[in-house]
Amino acid sequence: VQLQASGGGLVQPGGSLNLSCAASGITLNYYTIAWFRRAPGKNREGVWCSSDRTYYSDSVEGRFTAYRDNAKNTVYLQMNSLKPEDTAIYYCAARRRDCADWARGAFTSWGQGTQVTVSS
Repeated sequence: VQLQASGGGLVQPGGSLNLSCAASGITLNYYTIAWFRRAPGKNREGVWCSSDRTYYSDSVEGRFTAYRDNAKNTVYLQMNSLKPEDTAIYYCAARRRDCADWARGAFTSWGQGTQVTVSS
């Protein structure tokens, strides 16, 4: 199983980025998928989880939208109205179990991460 995250970069506050997580070795449609992030000096934070239901962290709800493209076996994270506190390495993750306790991070497969920096 491989998850390849991409799309990070440097963006000004208020800007947007669209991250991608492409999967190989699994069919994402049958998996629970999540995005996490780790900011410098902070613990890993769950951003979004999707199984039969969808969950967003309070810190990003209303600004971030995540969605699956099953035809491309890819998950996206559209990030709008970015703030400096969104600066982090963003990771995608997958598992077979649903989103119960998802924010604890007990996922079986992880992507390598992509850096997002929000700065003027």
